[in-house]
Amino acid sequence: MNNSGEKTNFIAKHAKIAVIIAVICGACSGSLSAMTAIPAIGIGFWRLTIVLPFFLIPALTSSEKRAQLKAVSKSDWIWCCISGLFLFGHYFSWFNAVKMTNVASAAVLASFHPIVVLLVTVFIMKKKVGWKSVAAIFVALCGGAVVMGFDMAALTSGQMTGNILGLFAGIFMGLYFAVGGHVRKRVDGSIYVLLVFAACWVCFAVASAGTGTALLGYTFTDYLYVAIMAIVCQMGAHAVFNMCIGHVNPLYVSTWETADPVFCILIAVVTLGQIPKGYEIIGCIVVVAALLFYNYQESKES
Repeated sequence: MNNSGEKTNFIAKHAKIAVIIAVICGACSGSLSAMTAIPAIGIGFWRLTIVLPFFLIPALTSSEKRAQLKAVSKSDWIWCCISGLFLFGHYFSWFNAVKMTNVASAAVLASFHPIVVLLVTVFIMKKKVGWKSVAAIFVALCGGAVVMGFDMAALTSGQMTGNILGLFAGIFMGLYFAVGGHVRKRVDGSIYVLLVFAACWVCFAVASAGTGTALLGYTFTDYLYVAIMAIVCQMGAHAVFNMCIGHVNPLYVSTWETADPVFCILIAVVTLGQIPKGYEIIGCIVVVAALLFYNYQESKES
């Protein structure tokens, strides 16, 4: 068996575990984005600039990858570009949200994307989803709301824009996952990641030129944070999501992403010494319990 086949089988066998690890990697994004002075457009541009060569070079140098790239149909090219546009919308909304409101609130609002994926799965793709799985999703979302603590102070005018952007980040994420679940059935994982990331990079490049956003002139520390995000969050989270989404239900990926606020709090405990409040601990327990139940139900229904 060739190396490509071995990698494919490995991902197929361990996709569900890989998704959970990717969620943990992605949870680092909020804190790192808030810590850098680079604006949202610059963060997205440099994250993708750092990561793209890892997928572009194999696609240009490997005869197998070149053949897979040529085999992508025109309609799938369009879908990949649409997915990249949705990813751009998610990044732009998310990077701005964490700079305008607290990371926990932004993460909870962004975690509402399973509802988008659920609606697309049921009403557009016409797939059946068991009521127990649906119930688990909504319980996990309720747990996420508890993590936020229903803190009305977070909805003051100064943070309202950040909260709205957090919600839009979740909507774009849901559409991004839904498209990925549709296209990845026909397109190789690494080729799909390349096309989506490239389309997203073009969006950020155009946005930078159109808005006059400076991409240079920041401190070494600012660029270091972005480089860490590129490796941990872009490669470790989004690239893994797209590789796995061809082997698991996109609703599974989206639902586990609901745990992002939980991991955000845990990371804050380790890195910043921020001890969670009582209601945040309760919310974390609810989210984890709901996700474990969903995982059990999904494995029964698949």
